[in-house]
Amino acid sequence: MWFSFWKSRDRLSLDKLRYLTDQLIKLQTVNEVNKDFVVEALRSIAELITYGDQHDSAFFEFFMEKQVMGEFVRILKVSRTVTVSLQLLQTISIMIQNLKNEHAIYYMFSNEHMNYLITYSFDFQNEELLSYYISFLRAISGKLDRNTISLLVKTQNDEVVSFPLYDEAIHFASHEESMVRTAIRALTLNVYHVGDESVNKYVTSAPHADYFSNLVKFFRRQCINLNALVSDSTKNPGAESADTTTLISTAVDEIEDNLYYFSDVISAGIPDVGWLITDNILQLLIFPLLLPSLTIKAVEGIQIGAATSLYLVCCILRIVKIKDLANTISTALFCPLDAFFPESGAKPNGHTSFYGFAHESRPPGSNTKEGVGILRVDVPNESSSPHIHPVDVTRENDYCDSHLSLREALIYYIMSGDDIQVAGSLSVLATLLQTKELDESMLDALGILPQRKQHKKLLLQALVGEVSGEEQLFSSESSSSKDGTECGSELDSCLQKLKEQFGLLCSSLEVRASPQVHRFQDSYKNCTSALLKETRGVWPDLLVAVLCDEWKRCKRAIEASSPRKEPKCILLSSQRFSSEDGITSDSSFAAGERMCELVKVFVLLHQLQIFSLGRTFPEKPPINPPADVFENSRARSAGLDAAGPKLGTELRLVDAVPCRIAFERGKERHFSFLAISLGTSGWVVLAEELPLKEPYGVVRMVAPLAGSNFILVSSTRFFLLKPKPDDKNSRWLHLRIRPSTLPFLEPAKYGAYGKSKTKALVDGRWTLAFRDEESCNTALSMVLEEINLQSYEVERRLKPLLDLKSLVESSNSSQGPRTSSFHSTLSNSF
Repeated sequence: MWFSFWKSRDRLSLDKLRYLTDQLIKLQTVNEVNKDFVVEALRSIAELITYGDQHDSAFFEFFMEKQVMGEFVRILKVSRTVTVSLQLLQTISIMIQNLKNEHAIYYMFSNEHMNYLITYSFDFQNEELLSYYISFLRAISGKLDRNTISLLVKTQNDEVVSFPLYDEAIHFASHEESMVRTAIRALTLNVYHVGDESVNKYVTSAPHADYFSNLVKFFRRQCINLNALVSDSTKNPGAESADTTTLISTAVDEIEDNLYYFSDVISAGIPDVGWLITDNILQLLIFPLLLPSLTIKAVEGIQIGAATSLYLVCCILRIVKIKDLANTISTALFCPLDAFFPESGAKPNGHTSFYGFAHESRPPGSNTKEGVGILRVDVPNESSSPHIHPVDVTRENDYCDSHLSLREALIYYIMSGDDIQVAGSLSVLATLLQTKELDESMLDALGILPQRKQHKKLLLQALVGEVSGEEQLFSSESSSSKDGTECGSELDSCLQKLKEQFGLLCSSLEVRASPQVHRFQDSYKNCTSALLKETRGVWPDLLVAVLCDEWKRCKRAIEASSPRKEPKCILLSSQRFSSEDGITSDSSFAAGERMCELVKVFVLLHQLQIFSLGRTFPEKPPINPPADVFENSRARSAGLDAAGPKLGTELRLVDAVPCRIAFERGKERHFSFLAISLGTSGWVVLAEELPLKEPYGVVRMVAPLAGSNFILVSSTRFFLLKPKPDDKNSRWLHLRIRPSTLPFLEPAKYGAYGKSKTKALVDGRWTLAFRDEESCNTALSMVLEEINLQSYEVERRLKPLLDLKSLVESSNSSQGPRTSSFHSTLSNSF
């Protein structure tokens, strides 16, 4: 009997289908004895029906005639083995996915057989069975259209009262397995994009609308888990940082996938879905969790950090493109923190949940009397600059500064926060600028509307005869609004909506810093001053090169159509070195990293200034070209070329000072000491005199003040850091030296720093012994003189870039005499 079943020549014949169907009809039960035959029969039927759909309609006609779908259901009922259930689900999935004939699909979905299979009580403790079931559901959803979907729903009075496919699927929407969640989301999108009005009404009505709130609740848990990872990475940097980074990257991908799913759901165009998602995101995430955490210090009960919150706000605005959501979030930035907590029960202990929001976790050992740093902005008069005062208050006296708006918190972070807070706050503002769904009046109220758009608005107001626009356009006050709140009725209506719909009381809007005070310039000037100090710091030789490189990167980022997807910039600390690396905070490596971070901030602030003036970014920063070598310089006298001193080459030892040094214990060597600067570069040279060719010598050791491509401390090429005479021996000079470059500036060359630590990256030491105190002082003076020349040259090259006043004046003059007063620098912003 079985021989004919296995004959290959009958594998795709109609007779084979008849035989298999007859055998299945005869089965009264499925057990361990016949399960293998049943599994193979089901597999073969799927293959035969798929073949027949493409080659011979008689195959499916026989399938319908014998009501094989009914037999499948009966087989499932009498089966006692999981393997048969698995194969049955796979067989039907294959058939649905591969059938092209519409008539065949209609038959498959009719007679309630499909709904029976969908609602069958499978044992989902079996992970493989669950996987096959989810694939089965997704295969069905792939064939949905306005005609087929009607076969899978139950209606009453022309209204859908049951939709088993959708109802069963959303039960797995928050499943722990990401593949299951992904499949369910694809299924729901297939349902939403059908466009059936009765189905759309069904999915947005109670209790099915709970699906959207459950999605946001699940998303909220993911946000809190992400924050825990970020917090751990900050508290425990070191050997496990790479693993933590991977975990954070994975969590970030899942969070952004969730937000893109929200966006896809909205794009389906179902009435009320956008409102449901907006309402749930605001009430379950934005108001109770994210915005309150943007305060200067964490408030008791808020279980998410500012860095994570800033990142999430950026992602939500960038991905979930809903105008009402963007306007509401922006308006909420004007609210003080106490607006997010009910007046009754808003105590440090026994914290009352906001809109029923229960915090998933609470930090152990929370101290309710811990001080909270609060921002106060004092403006004595309109011409003075604001002063930021961290004021200590206790939680038992006040939950927060009730007058501090979240907008002010963002500004504070930009001016006085750490690197992560600065990056996060600027990312939020940049995202707001690039959010097309956000009204320009809202950007104007926030103080970040670009001046070219401010000018356009005032011109339009002047043309239509609005007095306020004409007065501001041609007045001496260079501000788009006199009090910072004249930005239209959009803000007022949004504030009213916050009060009426969400219970957020922001009626007493107060802009606490004068719009005449350019806080952005204050921050820029502080950064400029710090950058000037770097010209006399540890790494002046790399300053110009690093600045030019960061200029290009920042320009690409600002000119991009949307903020770049770089979650690590906000979520991960920029600290690359730890104490385990043998590197201390006062080492040259730490100083180099601080210099690079300072350059990044300076370039960003500078380009933001250019952006605010409506000017085009130059391809390169405006710096002076290298200066010519002076005839009387030591570099020219020594016969040094632009490449610098090379080991084994000859130099004229003009002004050289004899000295002794021991690089190995008991092996003292005699050299001639010479310090040379050449532009932004400079070197300390130890050379051996040539008795037969005075005053020439051969270069044996080089400690360059600038660019060498070597990094190992055991190398003969180093960097001079700081000269210091010996207090006990006036003939000795101590030189602390550093490597030629920083490993993170050239990762391709030096590899992933920190993974293989064959040598500790530490600063070196030279101790030079001279003949007498006078010789020692001569050498010290020569070093200081050349360092000064190098620093002067670096400062000279950077001078055009640091002259902000000229930048503003050149922009004003280019706008014409009538509008020059209008173009100030981002009034009432940053």
